Amino acid sequence: MSHPAPADYAPNIVALIADAWRVHADKVVMRYADDDDAWIDVTGAQAQAWVTAVAKGLIARGVEPGQSVGIMARTRIEWSILDIAIWTVGALPVPIYDTSSSSQIDWITSDADVSLLFVETEAHAALARQVATDPESPLSDVQVIDEGCIAALEAAGAGIPDSLVAERAALATLEDPATIVYTSGTTGRPKGAVLTHLNFVRHTYGIQQELPDVLMREDSSSVLFLTLAHSLARLVEVVLLACGTTIGYCPDSRKLVPYFATFRPTLILAVPRVFEKVYNSAEQKAAAGGKVRIFRWAAKQAIDYSTALATPSGPSLGLKARHAVADRLVLAKIREVLGGRAIHAISGSAPLGERLGHFYNGLGLQVMEGYGLTEVTAASHVNRTARSRIGSVGPALPGFETRIADDGEILLRGDMLFRGYHRNPEATADAVRDGWFHTGDIGREDADGFLYITGRKKEIIVTAGGKNVAPALLEDRIRGYALVSQCVVVGDARPFIGALLTLDAEALPGWLTSHGLPVMPVAEAAAHPVVREHLEKAVTRANSAVSRAESIRRWEILPTDFTVEGGHLTPSLKVKRGQVLRDFAADVDALYATAPR
Repeated sequence: MSHPAPADYAPNIVALIADAWRVHADKVVMRYADDDDAWIDVTGAQAQAWVTAVAKGLIARGVEPGQSVGIMARTRIEWSILDIAIWTVGALPVPIYDTSSSSQIDWITSDADVSLLFVETEAHAALARQVATDPESPLSDVQVIDEGCIAALEAAGAGIPDSLVAERAALATLEDPATIVYTSGTTGRPKGAVLTHLNFVRHTYGIQQELPDVLMREDSSSVLFLTLAHSLARLVEVVLLACGTTIGYCPDSRKLVPYFATFRPTLILAVPRVFEKVYNSAEQKAAAGGKVRIFRWAAKQAIDYSTALATPSGPSLGLKARHAVADRLVLAKIREVLGGRAIHAISGSAPLGERLGHFYNGLGLQVMEGYGLTEVTAASHVNRTARSRIGSVGPALPGFETRIADDGEILLRGDMLFRGYHRNPEATADAVRDGWFHTGDIGREDADGFLYITGRKKEIIVTAGGKNVAPALLEDRIRGYALVSQCVVVGDARPFIGALLTLDAEALPGWLTSHGLPVMPVAEAAAHPVVREHLEKAVTRANSAVSRAESIRRWEILPTDFTVEGGHLTPSLKVKRGQVLRDFAADVDALYATAPR
């Protein structure tokens, strides 16, 4: 397959997006919701004018080429405008999660030498100003989006000539750093991955080349709700803008499903938790209406139909007929919940699981799982529309090579490999050896180049009996049950495998009602015999996928869920396993206080 020669590349990210906005000058490229949740359209020409005005303001404020400028906000249109404006003046945007504490703000602004920080709210500003009062901190200027700082920038830059903006926009080369993205830190302090303009530009061409039917359709659109401080959302932002795909911004994930209905995306980009929530809420709704059996029957037809599509003979006539009935009764309604136009979805950040992959495929929504890490510019593998295997994360994207080490670790190299960790040569040398990035993930590659992730190297559990267990398979299966929010499988150096579960507080009231139980708090539900009986069945179902030695023999429900604020989830909603094991050590010990059932 031919790849564009470097001479064909846009010279930097700014040119890549500006070229797209010229082509799509009259097309709506961005939409954002007003206070009444009505969508406001922004065309390519309007987006370019807005970015230019903000870039002038940054120049007027004294932002220099190569300077780091921080952004701390939820995923909203101003995030992208600032991101591209900072690139336009030759500076480096440094994302900070909007859920960060003052100590995390302090670490990132100090490490990346951020003096100017744009935050969303006055509450964010209060945290940042605590940092700025420290004489050792480089942070000196905190601007608040909700207080009108964008309009103030535009006013400040009114006298800056267009020629100066054009001069600044051309400064960065493909080899120059474009951003420093701090890993969300499941272990230790966040490390700042330095990504270059080449990383993003080369990646965009490769993704466009591999997914033209998803991204380059005339009506392509997607709701962006993944946090832009995360590398995957950032890559998605650049790729969608470069393709002219209409982005709808959703700052509040609680509004995501209503936004699907009014925005009507063709492409859904999400993490597995979103696909789980849509499925679980549909099941809860069916249960509340006394139709849970019909829902489960229809879900089974969708899964069976999708599974049969992958066989040489395809679905039987009987299965086709049952699937058509299931579609009329249930599946079409779920498509409507997603806006009614979605035909493709990309899932990343954690494993989706084959059950959900087949369910959505049978629904008529092809969910293509992908894989990657910040250090390889967010995505190294993804399934394609015509080359897809449910359960895998697909073949490598153009520009990547994959190798599986002797111990099963996935190694990657290629054009999208990061420059290194900012001011941390030791960590860089540890992660990149002989040109190969050591991902820390365990996997296998089949004869056709499809990659399958089987676990995290650091998370492999070795029981007292010497059995190696990858917890991800069990955790994913148990999390698929409507009532479960999180599952952490334990058992390192222990006689058998156990698990800590948390209940989904949003799903709980509907579940209780549908099972003829009064609504009760999470802690009370955790001890209720009916709840425990159903969770026991969910654990038994999950155990059917593994050997006896790998199966969960004891489990317990924690009285509270894991949250970002509580320190047990990263901002990208991955469980901080080490922190959970430390904070709930007594609960883990209790699992092993008596012999298993």
